[in-house]
Amino acid sequence: MSAKGAHKGKEKDPQVPKGKASKAEPQEAAPVSGDIRRERKDISTPEYEQELAKLQVELVKLQEWIKAKGLKLVVIFEGRDAAGKGGAIKRVTDCLNPRYCRVVALGIPTEREKSQWYFQRYVAHLPAAGEMVLFDRSWYNRALVEHVMGFCTEDEYEEFLRSCPEFERMLVRSGIILVKFWFSVSDEEQERRFQARIDDPTKRWKLSPMDLEARTRWVEYSKAKDAMFALTDLKQAPWYVVPADCKKAARLNCIAHLLTMVPYEDLTPEPIKLPPRQANPGYVRPPLEDQTFVKEIY
Repeated sequence: MSAKGAHKGKEKDPQVPKGKASKAEPQEAAPVSGDIRRERKDISTPEYEQELAKLQVELVKLQEWIKAKGLKLVVIFEGRDAAGKGGAIKRVTDCLNPRYCRVVALGIPTEREKSQWYFQRYVAHLPAAGEMVLFDRSWYNRALVEHVMGFCTEDEYEEFLRSCPEFERMLVRSGIILVKFWFSVSDEEQERRFQARIDDPTKRWKLSPMDLEARTRWVEYSKAKDAMFALTDLKQAPWYVVPADCKKAARLNCIAHLLTMVPYEDLTPEPIKLPPRQANPGYVRPPLEDQTFVKEIY
C-alpha cells in the first residue's frame, strides 16, 4: 500500500498539502523539499545576545508555569544534517532547570528495541506533569533516515506513515502539548557548514559516515521529507518550518515561536533575602596541606 493509499477514505487535515509530494521531481534551479534558498540574514552578535537573553528569561517563566500547572510539553527538532538543531536546543535549555527539562537524543536501537513496537522506546521518554522534553531527532527517523538509507522495510515505512498521525493525535488528546520544528537549510549553506566541520578538529565528530552518505541522496531525502509533511502536518500537531541559513536568526525565531505555543504567566519568585549564615566559633577547618588541589595552570 502506498503512503497515499494508506489514508484513503480518511478525512484530511486542512494543512496537509495536496498531491503526492513524494513523486514530484525538483525543477531545475528551484529549491528542493522546502529547503529554501535565500540570502543569509546577518544579525550582529550584540543584537543576537541581547535578544537571546530576553527570550531565555521568558523561557524560565514558561518553565515555571509548566511546573506550576502540571503541563506536559514535547518539542521535536528535525531537519537536515548541520541545519542547526543542536545549537537551537542548547540555547533553549541553557537557563532551564535540567530536572524538569530533558533533551532526548537516542542512538541506534538495540536488537531488543528493534523487536518492539516502533514508538515504544520514544514513549518511555515522554514527560510527566510539569516537565518539558526536547527530542533531538525523534520517531521521524523512520520517515527520513531509515527510509532513505534502507534501514527499514517498505512495509515498516508505510506502517509508520499510517500510524504516526494517530499516535500524535493520541498524545495531544492525552494532554501533551506537541510542537514540531523543521529546520530548513539550503544545500549551499549545508555544504559550507560541512566544510567548516572538516576544518575544525573540535567539530569533526559531528560528521558521521551517515551524514556523508546522506549528501549523495539529497533528492531522495527531499522526497521523503515532502511525503512526511504531506501526511503528518496535522491540524492538531502541525510542522513549523524554521529558515535556518542564519543560525542566530533561526535560534531566536524558534524560541520566540515556542513561547507562543503555551500561554503562560510570570510566576517568577520575589527576590529572596538570604538568612544569616550559621556561626560556629568552635569549628576549625582542616589544614590545606591535607587536601589535594588541581594544578593552577591559569
